[in-house]
Amino acid sequence: MKICISACGKDLDSEVDPQFGRCNYFVIIEPKVGSVTSIKNPGSEAPSGAGIRAAEAVVGAGIDILLTGSVGPNSFSILSEAGVETHYGVRGKVAFALHEYQSGKLAVLERPNASTHSGMKNN
Repeated sequence: MKICISACGKDLDSEVDPQFGRCNYFVIIEPKVGSVTSIKNPGSEAPSGAGIRAAEAVVGAGIDILLTGSVGPNSFSILSEAGVETHYGVRGKVAFALHEYQSGKLAVLERPNASTHSGMKNN
């Protein structure tokens, strides 16, 4: 099983980034193997379609579980169709978010909890 957490940095000590489509990195944990890796989010600096790019990267990485804060409708559709179970309410450090998930404290996201373009950065 691969667990992915939206993050500001590349490791377990990084802060969680609650914005799925615009987070800098995805920290990927495989608990049974004991591995922690990360990938740069291709949506982090995209002028448009950030959520779609992020969701495609997560699906392409073979992620089973996603832990994040907010997911828009386009991202949610891609993740749901691919069978990625998304949990929300993530905060703090990546390691803390992982612990919260493993303790059963994070709710499953049943529908998008952000509007389209809600993660757009103001220039």
